Amino acid sequence: MLRASEEPRLTDIVEAIEVIRSETAGLSLETFANSKVKRWIVERGIEIISEASRHLSPELKLRHPDLPWGRIAGIGNVIRHDYEHIDPDILWGVVVNRLAPLELACRLELIRERQDPNGS
Repeated sequence: MLRASEEPRLTDIVEAIEVIRSETAGLSLETFANSKVKRWIVERGIEIISEASRHLSPELKLRHPDLPWGRIAGIGNVIRHDYEHIDPDILWGVVVNRLAPLELACRLELIRERQDPNGS
């Protein structure tokens, strides 16, 4: 049986990271913290990343054990259910420190997916 393509979810993650990066480029933490619109954009992007990550296969996640998959999935719940307590410093830390390794893994998986769409 063929597995479902992971390309759409991987693409969603990469695109969300690209939007977050473009919207935060050149900003300081202070500017980010004072911009409700920028924070909302980042929150929404992280929600998309979180939800898309939940649909990636265990096999894909095992190929990238350095990524905190549980935390990636879980941060969406925090943003959705505890949004009034989200510290801009936490969001900024995700932007600055956590997105690049995830993006790299997703781009590598997209290459793999496109080379072998049947996962064989």
